[in-house]
Amino acid sequence: MRPLSTCMAIALGLGLLSCGNSTTEEKLVLTGSSTVAPLVSEIGKRFEEDRANVRVDVQTGGSSRGITDARDGIADLGMASRSLTSEESDLQTFTIAFDGIGIVLHQDNLISSLTKSQILEIYTGDIDNWQEVGGNNAEITVINKAEGRGTLEVFLDYLQIENSAIRADSIVGDNQQGIKTVAGNPNAIGYVSIGAAQESIDAGVPVRLAAIDGIEATLENVQAERYPLYRPLNLVSKDTPEGLTKTFIEFARSPEVRDIIEEQNFVPFSP
Repeated sequence: MRPLSTCMAIALGLGLLSCGNSTTEEKLVLTGSSTVAPLVSEIGKRFEEDRANVRVDVQTGGSSRGITDARDGIADLGMASRSLTSEESDLQTFTIAFDGIGIVLHQDNLISSLTKSQILEIYTGDIDNWQEVGGNNAEITVINKAEGRGTLEVFLDYLQIENSAIRADSIVGDNQQGIKTVAGNPNAIGYVSIGAAQESIDAGVPVRLAAIDGIEATLENVQAERYPLYRPLNLVSKDTPEGLTKTFIEFARSPEVRDIIEEQNFVPFSP
């Protein structure tokens, strides 16, 4: 009997099937924004198609988690549905798309448009009945976002208030939770990603988007910078990206994924 090769002996000793040329799986971990996550998940699937040994792991938890995880090295990239603050200037951002934030109402609500000042007064409790803005005689149920959500921070910046000023009846996490809450209450008001809202509307969920100051919450208006409430969707890195991380960022910002971005009702990034 021929003696076993060193490779075969080791393979058998470790219970391996073979000792042929094997390749190590490369894993890319992204955490953060629940708005960005579904988009990055789809981009990741396409990225994996021609890279058999690459796996893209996408986890949610809010923009703050993504930024913290990127800074601490827990994630290769963070996902943030907002611009970074001055305190986060040590990080690098790479915009992959743009998204509007829409005021979402139940489809039975008579209101079609709200002014910025009306939204402010509703969220601070100065207006608490829909009749005051031309709707039914019904108490308004105010839905706010949880701390750490990028959508919340963009919304607060738009209204120029602190979160402590908001008089909320309910606190929600991701976009889908916000949409579900409004869909279940004809008198509720919330704010979510336009992309997420439009996807739900197309699926028959009983919600709709209100215009702001007469400007419809559409991707066309976001792209034309007419709509007043929009934000970048970013990938966040602690250091200058290299290797697989750099390749993924370039792929996510390329024409190769434009169709994915548009299918999810976002505006593609244009260099």
